[in-house]
Amino acid sequence: MDSLLANKWNHLYSQSSPVFSAAAQVLTENDFLLPTTGIALDLASGWGANAIYLAQRGLAVTALDISFIAIDKLTTYTAQQGLNINARQEKITSESFTKCHFDVIVVSRFLDRTLSDAIIDALKPNGLLFYQTFTQEKIHRNTPSNPDYLLGCGELLALFSRLNVVFYRENASIGDTLCGLRDEAQFVGQKLI
Repeated sequence: MDSLLANKWNHLYSQSSPVFSAAAQVLTENDFLLPTTGIALDLASGWGANAIYLAQRGLAVTALDISFIAIDKLTTYTAQQGLNINARQEKITSESFTKCHFDVIVVSRFLDRTLSDAIIDALKPNGLLFYQTFTQEKIHRNTPSNPDYLLGCGELLALFSRLNVVFYRENASIGDTLCGLRDEAQFVGQKLI
């Protein structure tokens, strides 16, 4: 495991308390698309808000994150709540889900462009990908600045072009920048084959 990266995230998670209520907006605003049963993956889960949200809707969830602190706290919480979540500490690579197939995959505020094909391949036929992360065009300054972790204009559409687009939003700086989602792109795609 990449110990520097794991140490960075463990340090960040050790400095704050778990926040288990704020699932990704792309998921909460499009949850009517979710199947009523099935298997889901919360990729780079952090505290696991997306995993908890999915499990509360009847899905069996795998939550993966590099931080053992986040995973330990998520495991404790889910055991107390009786939620069907298998939380695992893992550096996320394309091998993380080569033998798994999911009805739903959620990725929130995580970007590793090399994983796009592996994510698509891990979806079952008719499976859904819910993706939301930061963009290069910024309205607010409290977002990441490293371009490696920021999407270019329309990049989610290109990265997941093999999926059928169900929903896409990237408001950028159009119109009243005090309203609507800014600094992030949202995508829901479905694997048709």
